[in-house]
Amino acid sequence: MTFFPEIRSTTPGAFALGGGAEPAPGVRLRRVRGRGGFAEVWEADSPAGPVALKFMPCSNTGTTAREVRSIQSFAALDHPHLVKTHGVWTVPGYVVVGMELAEGTLLDLMLLYHNDLGQPIPPAQLGLYLSQVAGALDFLNARRHERAGRTVGFQHGDVKPNNVLLFGDTAKLTDYGLATPTHGPATPCPRHGTRDYAAPEVLNGYQADTSDQYGLAVMYHVLRTGAFPFPPAPVGELPKGFVRPPPDLSLVPEAERPVLARALAAAPADRFPKSGEFARRVLEAQGLMLTRSADGAARVVSAKNPTP
Repeated sequence: MTFFPEIRSTTPGAFALGGGAEPAPGVRLRRVRGRGGFAEVWEADSPAGPVALKFMPCSNTGTTAREVRSIQSFAALDHPHLVKTHGVWTVPGYVVVGMELAEGTLLDLMLLYHNDLGQPIPPAQLGLYLSQVAGALDFLNARRHERAGRTVGFQHGDVKPNNVLLFGDTAKLTDYGLATPTHGPATPCPRHGTRDYAAPEVLNGYQADTSDQYGLAVMYHVLRTGAFPFPPAPVGELPKGFVRPPPDLSLVPEAERPVLARALAAAPADRFPKSGEFARRVLEAQGLMLTRSADGAARVVSAKNPTP
């Protein structure tokens, strides 16, 4: 779990979050599962079984309505590596999103390996999760989705380890609150997202078709090494035209460096056309490949000996 202060609505008469509270008929909160900068996630019991409930504080009626519409539009998207949304509703002071309950996040897994086992996540396991998230991003990024009468793509806008949930050997991307509909190769957007994972163009006010790929590459480096490939960006307002230094990739094996360097290119057009190609090239650099077993389950194996 990422440790943040409690996220509580300041709306008078706001729903009281706590064990045993019922935000919907037959739904009872059990315990906090995670906190981010703008929401709390609780495990809850429901008539259909355990679920995750995300509580996002809100106080403005217009903002709340827009937030609910945005979440509902993503709930209609169907992909095996996007977290399924069961429902969206409001209680006093909060927008509530009901989701499938995960075992943990990629951040939890990284901390387990680094802190408890003293080693990185095994390359084949990490490569499987990387490939799955890349597939979800390529699905979102493709301009094939209907939004307000237009065909758009979506840049997720906040790809990072704690926004990837784990369900056994399956990774699923979650948290679409910062997603931007894109209509072309450059779409204006606020400077948002988690700064250390954000692509240079995002820090300068627009989303490109490969902005999420940049965040995916930063995430992979963090999970692989436990460190960022860049020094932290300055705190506060960034100067216009802010440019990071070139990435320091000395902590990853030499064969992977050219692949990461391309995905982390400062110019969006210099990156891979798709995130899936980036993930495939990472596996190739390690002598690995993604394959499927007879039952359809994806797995990562040695490219020299693809059968177990």
